[in-house]
Amino acid sequence: MPKIDFLGHMKVFAVISAILLSVSIGAIVVRGLTFGVEFRGGTVINIGAEADLSYAEVRDAFAEAGLVDPVVQSVQEGGFIVRSGESDPDEANRIFGEAAQALGIEQAAGNVTTIGPGWGESITNAALMALVLSIVALLLYMSVRFEYKMSVCAVIALLHDVVIVVGIYALAGREITPNTIAALLTITGYSLYDTVVVFHRMKENSAALVNTTFTAMANRSINQVIVRTINTSLTSLIPIIALLLFGGETLMDFAFAITVGLLVSTYSSIGVASPIYVLWKEREPKFQALAKRQAGAA
Repeated sequence: MPKIDFLGHMKVFAVISAILLSVSIGAIVVRGLTFGVEFRGGTVINIGAEADLSYAEVRDAFAEAGLVDPVVQSVQEGGFIVRSGESDPDEANRIFGEAAQALGIEQAAGNVTTIGPGWGESITNAALMALVLSIVALLLYMSVRFEYKMSVCAVIALLHDVVIVVGIYALAGREITPNTIAALLTITGYSLYDTVVVFHRMKENSAALVNTTFTAMANRSINQVIVRTINTSLTSLIPIIALLLFGGETLMDFAFAITVGLLVSTYSSIGVASPIYVLWKEREPKFQALAKRQAGAA
């Protein structure tokens, strides 16, 4: 078992988290979030790889056809994705027809998908509701299975992870799509799992706490599970990174968010949830008395 003084570096963890959160919140406020057409409504046009075209050709053709502020993105498989705020399906198809003619490709080489703003609003509300319900369920489960202090600390770590992932999305300028929301909900599961593993060991070790402080016991508990935590995260990351590199545009948003979320949640279970919980528990009279006895014995 390693003997690392994790909780002796609480201040270092606090500084790291403060920097990550400050940068993330600053990026969200300054750069803002880029929502996909699934949320704000608009048109997505996929052009197949068989069309041998350049980025500039595609952008100019759609702009000349009347598409306002087209966002053109090349994909790993070849071909292009063109996004815009156009929500009229007839107008979107007309624009694609003109652009396809200018580019010298068949209309069958592309696919036009138009989403109305009302549908996007319903997706946004459903995503927010899912996130709120998952947090409430987490609070209830942790309170019943362990104690309410653990549940509060787990939620703090969870929100810490979600804010950082969203902030990195803002920094990278990536679009938030339904796949991103699915990834964020998946991250809540990873974050909860890592935190529960650590808290469960603390609960076991605190059952007969006599000749040591709560902090020392908690630090030993983290060391007992750290190898398991790292191995679990690594084995989870390997397939996700494979998706990120080779999964194509469709899965990239999901894989990107999961990759960042896994790394952050592994850190937060040790650097966020555990220190907050230990500081909170050390304020309880019985653990304050135990700490004083240990200090006097030393």
